[in-house]
Amino acid sequence: MVTVTSRPGVTQSFLVIDTGSVKPQAIALLYTGGGGRIGLRREEGEVKYRPHNFLVRAAADFARNGVLPVVMDAPSDQNELTDDYRRGAAQSADARAVLADIKQRFPGLPAYLVGTSRGTISAAELGRELGDEVAGVVLTSTMFGSSNVRRQAPNLRGFDYGAIRSRLLFVHHRDDGCEHTPYASAERVAKRYTLISVAGGKPPESGPCEPYAAHGYLGREAETATAIAAWMLGRAFPKDIE
Repeated sequence: MVTVTSRPGVTQSFLVIDTGSVKPQAIALLYTGGGGRIGLRREEGEVKYRPHNFLVRAAADFARNGVLPVVMDAPSDQNELTDDYRRGAAQSADARAVLADIKQRFPGLPAYLVGTSRGTISAAELGRELGDEVAGVVLTSTMFGSSNVRRQAPNLRGFDYGAIRSRLLFVHHRDDGCEHTPYASAERVAKRYTLISVAGGKPPESGPCEPYAAHGYLGREAETATAIAAWMLGRAFPKDIE
């Protein structure tokens, strides 16, 4: 657990997952879905956090594949990340503070932004804002938006993905049942950008927009993280995970 001052009077905490005997070759800032808070804290000398989000569950799989996982928590002035925060300058300042710290600890490594569900709003906006400060952006279970105009949640409808100047990868489960993250929209962006499609896994143990379902790659965490890591590191990767 690391805490840095990111803005005047504001701190940003994040969790660095040890890669063990594997030498890291890239850094991945992981932006979770929902409210973006993992409850990172110390209790009696032990680091505690909520492990439920797909990216948190898959962090160890990124690590064993040579990608250093850096799990972002909400900054000290945010209870739950608002849409304005995810799209604003404060988030960029917080991300830059974390990147400066982690690149000092691990010099020379390329850094990627990875978001899932509502975290894709953060990753996409930061990818556009930070430009060549990062090596690439990965959007998993992207918030494309619901076809039901009365049931909209914050989303990336109308976002110009071409404004992201670094590499861009989409990852989506074919059976994602969340109305805000339809696979059909992922198929459409695949005409211009690289898409990894995931199938199978375990039966859902949560609602369709929650992490223990196809939306969170339940039962396919390891394969999905391994494919993303391979893309980051320039290795061969499957475009279909069956």
